[in-house]
Amino acid sequence: MHTPLRYQLIEHVTVLIALARFLVEVIQRRDRDLASQIRRALSSTGLNIAEGFGNDAGNARLRFRTARGSLYEAQTGIRLAIAWGHITEAQAQATLESLDDLGARIYGLSKS
Repeated sequence: MHTPLRYQLIEHVTVLIALARFLVEVIQRRDRDLASQIRRALSSTGLNIAEGFGNDAGNARLRFRTARGSLYEAQTGIRLAIAWGHITEAQAQATLESLDDLGARIYGLSKS
């Protein structure tokens, strides 16, 4: 399915990853495992969104739910990095806001 929404969401994920890259690099210096998990979760979010648009309705919802779960995993990873003192809330604010925005958009897809 080639829809404007598909392109918008993939673009949102790529911009989000570019935004989060600095945070992940900083976290990597102090907690390699946490940085790796955040990186994998963000990649999984984008890949599952793309896969969702290539599936029929039932499987698409499942992929969008998986994407949302991975997004929440990345969001929590960043919040944990703040709690551990690896990064500050101010450093992460734009990334966390973008994660929230994308999560709301994916939520709608996972319920349709």
